[in-house]
Amino acid sequence: MNRRDATGAPANNDHLIGIAFGLGLAFLAAYQQFKLPVVLPVLLADYSYDRTLAGGFMSIYGFFGLFLSIPLGRAIERHGAASLIAWALLLMVLGNGIGLFRPESGWLMLTSRGLEGIAFAVLAIGGAALANANASPRSLPLVAGLMATWIPVGQLSATVLAPIAIATSSWRMLWYVGIGATALFFLWTIINRISGSVVLTPPASVATDKSGASTDITPRERRGLILTALLFMLWSGQYFAYMTWLPQYLVEVHGLAITQAQWGYAIPVSLVMVVCVVTGLLLQRGLFLGTLLVSALITQAAVWWLLPFTGGGISGIASLVAYGAGAGVVPACLFALPSVILQRGHNTARAFGIVMTGRNMGVLIGPVLVAQAFKMTDSWDLAAPIFGTVTSLCLVTAILLARQLHR
Repeated sequence: MNRRDATGAPANNDHLIGIAFGLGLAFLAAYQQFKLPVVLPVLLADYSYDRTLAGGFMSIYGFFGLFLSIPLGRAIERHGAASLIAWALLLMVLGNGIGLFRPESGWLMLTSRGLEGIAFAVLAIGGAALANANASPRSLPLVAGLMATWIPVGQLSATVLAPIAIATSSWRMLWYVGIGATALFFLWTIINRISGSVVLTPPASVATDKSGASTDITPRERRGLILTALLFMLWSGQYFAYMTWLPQYLVEVHGLAITQAQWGYAIPVSLVMVVCVVTGLLLQRGLFLGTLLVSALITQAAVWWLLPFTGGGISGIASLVAYGAGAGVVPACLFALPSVILQRGHNTARAFGIVMTGRNMGVLIGPVLVAQAFKMTDSWDLAAPIFGTVTSLCLVTAILLARQLHR
């Protein structure tokens, strides 16, 4: 086992199994959320869900995360993550099962996704906190970059499986895979708890460090975390709206077959995953986080404002590529910010609770906002100006945050 300091965190080396466990929990959570968009055109055709309700299938994850993130962060710091994670995995299986029971009932499907959303909140914060707790200080920026790939990894996993599921005339395959993967992680959690080989209790930020100084969150740090949460809220709103409705948009506006739309969906997602890791490496080498963040948001804002002119073809592909590149930098920076702001990398469970509250608010609002805009106009025309404005506000917030980091 790797040598550890007085808090139980890795002193110089990384605990790779613990990092993998934390990342894996986050990847599983993201798959569970994003197994829906890739088959949403099929579900809409089969069950004729109201579009606002269908947007709610994604947004309800954010609804529960909004209220649970901060209490979960505190609970994980004080009592450890093992029991919460085990219960969350069981709840995830239950949610998947209810969705399979009567998918024709939109409200029952919403209930199913709500149970999944509660479990998701635990796995998202627990996974991020445990990945940090098992990493050495030098590796924290890279771990942040890897952690930021959780959403694209989940999206790509669902995207790869979706054509197989549709070819066999069963979207349910994605749910069965989710149940199987969740059961495996439940077993891994029990093994980790019995063996004690993984840090399952991140050091509490209310404790004191080795010199006796308080490591509680200071007012200045809290302001930085609140700004980060605000930025995460705005950015997540447009990102999750984009990723929820992109397959349906490609089918309706550009006339693609469902399978073609799924691969079009995979272009920005793949870029996000690669760029997240590259961004983590750049941060590890000392590149200023604020510069990366502001540059990426300028790119994404431009994509939204130019969307009415890019259309399909080469310009449309270029738009997807530019969006994916920007969307890879931003989450890597956001997941690095708790450690950067606190300047003590392992005490981040409560900080992630604050930051993820903002993210979940964006997830709650974004997909439903686009669905409602579509219902009002019977077109996708309002999406570009709405999210061009939102991303421009992200840019302003990022500039303020960068100035605080610089000081």
